[in-house]
Amino acid sequence: MDTINQLKSAKSASGKLAKSSNKERNEALELISKELLLAKDQILAKNKKDIEEGKKNNLSNALLDRLLLNEKRLSGMTESIKKVIFQPDPLGKVLKTWKHPNGMNIKQISVPLGVICIIYEARPNVTTDAISLALKSGNAVILRGSQHATYSNQAIVDVIHKALKSFDPNIVQFIAAKNRDETIKILEAKEYVDLVIPRGGEDLKNFVLKHSKIPVIGAGGGTCHLFIDESAEEKKALDISINAKTQRPGVCNAIETILVHKNIAKDFLPRLEDVLKSKNVEIFACDRTQKIISNVKPATEDDWHKEYLDLKIAIKIVDSLDEAINHINKYGTKHSESIITENKAHAKRFQEEVDAACVYVNASTRFTDGEEFGFGAEIGISTQKLHARGPIALEQLVTYKYLINGEGQIRG
Repeated sequence: MDTINQLKSAKSASGKLAKSSNKERNEALELISKELLLAKDQILAKNKKDIEEGKKNNLSNALLDRLLLNEKRLSGMTESIKKVIFQPDPLGKVLKTWKHPNGMNIKQISVPLGVICIIYEARPNVTTDAISLALKSGNAVILRGSQHATYSNQAIVDVIHKALKSFDPNIVQFIAAKNRDETIKILEAKEYVDLVIPRGGEDLKNFVLKHSKIPVIGAGGGTCHLFIDESAEEKKALDISINAKTQRPGVCNAIETILVHKNIAKDFLPRLEDVLKSKNVEIFACDRTQKIISNVKPATEDDWHKEYLDLKIAIKIVDSLDEAINHINKYGTKHSESIITENKAHAKRFQEEVDAACVYVNASTRFTDGEEFGFGAEIGISTQKLHARGPIALEQLVTYKYLINGEGQIRG
């Protein structure tokens, strides 16, 4: 089936899905979860093929980590589906109700968006997250995955189609990565697709925004920062620095720049260097930082913009809270930002003035995640402000309409 016919099939199937009950959708998700575990060996074998291809294509270790599936991660994917099942039904909620002066009853209720297209990079777990959230929220889904995860994604979708046999497999359409012309076809098909969500770096997001004739929620890249204020507790600052950079460096909520207040830089930076080097993190440093720690590379203007997605970090000394906030608002991608401080006034200002979806005090940016926020799963982190901001979960995948009941009223 060609791309346009796949889109047509999804559009046609979305009507039936929109009318389904929460019980029917949950039963379908339960079956998907069971079938994925039964097909564990088949899925992991296909993922191994993707990993082998990735190594041949010289993918970085961080990107290979994003691509990798194992029994633990596959089990985590099925657990996320179960968490989505237990989320409240997002459809048919009465959001508001009132009576017009002429007696008409007006009600605002939540309804599906229709057909959602997810364009994403080498993360096979996004395939199950997207399908579970779309299905639970009554939306058909078009999956346009990375060429690096083609075998994994196809194996997962094959299992899901089998699980949906008694429902309608057409609600899930997988379009294998071939070239960008195929992606542009999707982005121009506004008669079949209601929303596009790019999940990946800024290049992917910008490509989609440039070509799409369909509304877009951008789950873009994360050039995330950690600011170590002059009142920061040292152990807390070091622990969070290491966690936010090295726990999983290839994900969008990992930090890429650490800003250090000048009043603590002389004592703090050598200790920070030690812990970063112990985790094999390569450091790119501003001129003032290079005068305190020497085993670093000079940072350029490009480094302040970079989403490394690797064991690399940029470090800059700043003179004040104001300078830290200004730097973050200039170079950040409005994703996740954090301050380490014992000064409550500074914490308050940082959270109020930093322009990002998620702003932390004394915690790692790695918590910016739909599951960590209690949403069951997510399709991505929206870095824009309209319709959705932060984790894109069930509530962000519905819209609303108005139901108006009258008794013959006409407008005079």
